[in-house]
Amino acid sequence: MDTPADYAGCPTTVTEALAAGRQLQRPRWGLGDVAITLGLTVLLALVVGGLLEAVGAPKGVTVIAGGLAGWVGLAGWPMLITRLRGNGPHIDLGLRLTRHELGWGVVTGVIALVLAAVLTLISTAIFGEFDSAAGEVARSIVAESNRFALIGFGLMLVVGAPIAEELAFRGLLFAGLRKRGVGPALTVVITAVAFALFHFEPVRLGVLIAIGLVLGVARARSGSLGVSIVAHAVNNAPGAIFVMLGLPG
Repeated sequence: MDTPADYAGCPTTVTEALAAGRQLQRPRWGLGDVAITLGLTVLLALVVGGLLEAVGAPKGVTVIAGGLAGWVGLAGWPMLITRLRGNGPHIDLGLRLTRHELGWGVVTGVIALVLAAVLTLISTAIFGEFDSAAGEVARSIVAESNRFALIGFGLMLVVGAPIAEELAFRGLLFAGLRKRGVGPALTVVITAVAFALFHFEPVRLGVLIAIGLVLGVARARSGSLGVSIVAHAVNNAPGAIFVMLGLPG
């Protein structure tokens, strides 16, 4: 049976649209579309990145082009499928940002950043020095002395990644789980774990799960994807700045 547009845990945008008298479609997208999203992301990134690497393209070009190709799936499919089988990402996924939400996004991002820093220190004490996947990529770009690639990669970290990853995890996956009747706490946990696993960084898994939990709570309490996008961007900002300055460490 179709789920009504105003299911428990739906974004604030759904409630506001219905209160304004709008006739909304029952959303006919779901968790199967999350699988399509992730599958397209991996496939497109591997194909484009692999082709560029095969022809000897610089590391920076390969990473940026592969990342952008992957985002066609990660961000593109949630936006497309909610338009085709729902009411669009603004309403179905809560893709909006008010001044109030911007403020809460910044505060949440600072919380995530501090928590991640503390957990990273603990992880370093246990496992020794380690680098993030983004840091390793940045080091290889620095070795090529490609300033434009460094700036492009930094912008991907602070702008592109927050939008694309939040659309997929706190957007489509979060809403898909709530639409299926999964409770808010479990939904936050599932989306955090999925978000962490998606990064393929075993040593940083705990740090990434913690960040995902903070972002998930922000999405659950605000009902807005804009809050988690801003928080994600704030969390990524210091690393992105270091990358653009050629200081990935």
